[in-house]
Amino acid sequence: MSTIHVDVVSAEESIFSGEAKFVALPGISGELGILPGHTPLITKIKPGAVRIERADNNEEEFVFVAGGILEVQPNSVTVLADTAIRGHDLDEAKANEAKKAAEEALANAKSDIDMARAQSELATMAAQIAAIQRLRRKR
Repeated sequence: MSTIHVDVVSAEESIFSGEAKFVALPGISGELGILPGHTPLITKIKPGAVRIERADNNEEEFVFVAGGILEVQPNSVTVLADTAIRGHDLDEAKANEAKKAAEEALANAKSDIDMARAQSELATMAAQIAAIQRLRRKR
């Protein structure tokens, strides 16, 4: 069976490192699916779930990323995430609170910069909530 090495890292820590059969994640232009032997690629990724089909136990690993960069080589995938959270560490209540705070910040924005920050945070929290709901459906 052919596999691909996957590393998901954030500025704080390594989130996942291991062999996989398949990786799916949200590219800036749409969902990307990566198999062993994939053509080399570098692209931005947007907030959402990284789904890794592990080679060792046929289970899926979920990681939420808040954006970043993806590098694909024929035998490796590297996700350099702005922020990355393991699927089992996601907290829906906290994500909903952060989404509400971002909505309030957007409503009270006094400058274009404040509005852009609030919109970015709102998009990230909406993606995190969607990832949590997707993970819950898989269980």
